[in-house]
Amino acid sequence: MSRAPTTARRRSFIWAAVAALLLLVGAGALVVGLRGGEDRLNGVSETSPSLSETPPWLSALPAVLPRASAPVVVHSSPVVVHSPPVWLRIPAINMSVPVSQLGLNPDGTVQVPTNPAEPGWYRLGPSPGELGSAVILGHVDSYAGPAVFFRLRSLTAGDQVDVSLADGVTADFVVTTVSVYPKDNFPAEGVYGSHGISGLQLVTCGGTFDTTTRSYLSNVVAYTTLVGSTGQ
Repeated sequence: MSRAPTTARRRSFIWAAVAALLLLVGAGALVVGLRGGEDRLNGVSETSPSLSETPPWLSALPAVLPRASAPVVVHSSPVVVHSPPVWLRIPAINMSVPVSQLGLNPDGTVQVPTNPAEPGWYRLGPSPGELGSAVILGHVDSYAGPAVFFRLRSLTAGDQVDVSLADGVTADFVVTTVSVYPKDNFPAEGVYGSHGISGLQLVTCGGTFDTTTRSYLSNVVAYTTLVGSTGQ
C-alpha cells in the first residue's frame, strides 16, 4: 500500500467542501430506476447528485426490506491513488462484472448505466480507494428480470468487495452496513460526503414498488470501507 499524493488529498478535500456547501442549499433524495428501458438520475450538482426513478420489473421486488447489518469497525485508513475502476467483484453474491463511468447529462442530470447488467462509477467523485466516498450505481432489475445489484440488499457486514483499477491496483473493501432509505429521506451527505476514510458506497433502488408512479420508493445502500490493496 502507498499513501495518496498531496494532489489526491487536495482533490478529496475540495470534493468534500463543495459537497457540503451544495447539500446546505438543498440536495434532493437519491433514487435509481428505469424509465421506458432507460434510467434517469436527476442530479442537482456535480458533487451531490439526486436521482429520480421510474421503476422496472415488479416481480423482481423483494417482499421484505433488508435489515441493516451491524457495523464493522475498521481501525486503519489505507488510501490508494486516483485511478478509474474497471471491474467489481462481490464474492458473497457471486458477482464479477465490468464497471462503466458515469458523468452528467447535458441538462445537468446524472448519467446512469445503460446496461442493467453493468454498474457505473460516478466519476465526478473520488475513485474507489481514494480518501472520500466513491459511489457505484447499479440497477436492481429491468423489464427482462433481475439486474446487476438485485442481490445487493442481501450483503452483510464483513462481506468482501474488490475493485480492480485501471492502473493495475486492486482496492479491497469490506461491507460495514447495508441500509434502506425512503426516497424523501435519502442521506446524500452520508453517501457522497467525505468522512475521513476511503469509502465506497454501492447504491440501487428497492423497497415498496408504487404501481401508480411506476417507481420504487426507497434506495438500498451498501457502505464499505477500504481495508487494503494489492498490485502497488
